[in-house]
Amino acid sequence: MTATNLLATSDGVPLKLLLRRAERMNRLKSLALVAPLLIFVMIVFIAPIASMLAIAVQNPEVAATLPKTLVALKDWDGKSTPGEPVFAAFADDLAQAQKDRTIGFVGKRINYEVPGARSRFLKAGRMIDAGGVPPWKDKFLSADKDWGDVEFWTILKRAGSTVTPYYLLTSVDLRQDASGAIVHTQPDQSIFIDVFSRTIWISLLVTALTLVLGYPVAHLLAILPNKYANLLMILVLLPFTTSILVRTTAWIVLLQTNGVINDLLMLLHLESSRMQLIFNRVGTVLAMTHIQLPFTVLPIFSVMKSISPNLLRAARSLGAGPLRAFVTVYMPQTLPGVGAGCLLTFILCLGYYITPALVGGPQDQMVSYFVALYTNRDLNWGQAAALGSLLLFITLALYAIFNRFVGIDKVKFG
Repeated sequence: MTATNLLATSDGVPLKLLLRRAERMNRLKSLALVAPLLIFVMIVFIAPIASMLAIAVQNPEVAATLPKTLVALKDWDGKSTPGEPVFAAFADDLAQAQKDRTIGFVGKRINYEVPGARSRFLKAGRMIDAGGVPPWKDKFLSADKDWGDVEFWTILKRAGSTVTPYYLLTSVDLRQDASGAIVHTQPDQSIFIDVFSRTIWISLLVTALTLVLGYPVAHLLAILPNKYANLLMILVLLPFTTSILVRTTAWIVLLQTNGVINDLLMLLHLESSRMQLIFNRVGTVLAMTHIQLPFTVLPIFSVMKSISPNLLRAARSLGAGPLRAFVTVYMPQTLPGVGAGCLLTFILCLGYYITPALVGGPQDQMVSYFVALYTNRDLNWGQAAALGSLLLFITLALYAIFNRFVGIDKVKFG
């Protein structure tokens, strides 16, 4: 009898085949168990992110509204004002856009790059409705000499592409000139580099403060007896019982000019006049540090809890002093927790909106404020999506760096 016959059931089915069937069934069962969660994550997390990335480069307005104009512009030399065929096609497209009520959309899109373009489009639409007749070039130029601007037609032709880098370039204070080269925007229009720098600086400052305040608390939690450590842990977790909005509002009460902190400083004669603690960087950093402190403490505590106290005793027995033993033996082992806590806090700070909006001043607003501004007020979803995409790229880059040098597998939660 061969070895193959021995590794089979009584009815001749190979055991290897049965094992593969059993493993396949186990995989299918596992997939069925995680499928609801996977579908949920795909719908509420992956799909919105993919949509945001797509909107950041989508540019459908000009291509959908001015198709004849774009066809006519293909033969334009780009050096002088387009001829009558381009203006005639432009007039036909605007007439159709007036009927479809889409002329405002294309005007708004071009207005991002050419200030005042939207009003010119609307005025041209009304001129066509009034019964204008060819030659169209003379009529457009007589109505507004800016229709003869070569740069305007260059931008219009470039905006005809359904995919554009405009929003992403604008998010880093860059733009394309008439030749298509990437250049810096005008100084009076360059705001986003400052906004991103401010966002990163505030996030770093809050992260550093939470580390300085949270590291001793985490160490105390790790070395206290369970009876006292549990009570202290409840106090650390207590802020999670209230929303960020409530905690931020509480800081408004504390920091305002006639608030509790100013009253206390005046009562103790520590200040001769009331301080401006709100609607500035001080209030923003204080409120964010308070909100983010538990997020820094918990990962550090989880790592500290896993460190054996015998290591410090061994270092002491070998002649190291308390400080040297702590710095050279204990602290290096807490670095994965420190990295995880700081990374978590920093990433969460990057997306802050409510707290800077309520307790910060005009110079304290972060990227999320402008995302909300473009989404809710200006209805410029492309610019909002581009800013959000850059925040996403920064977050992924930070995670990649952390995982490269620390590794998420080295952090134990719980």
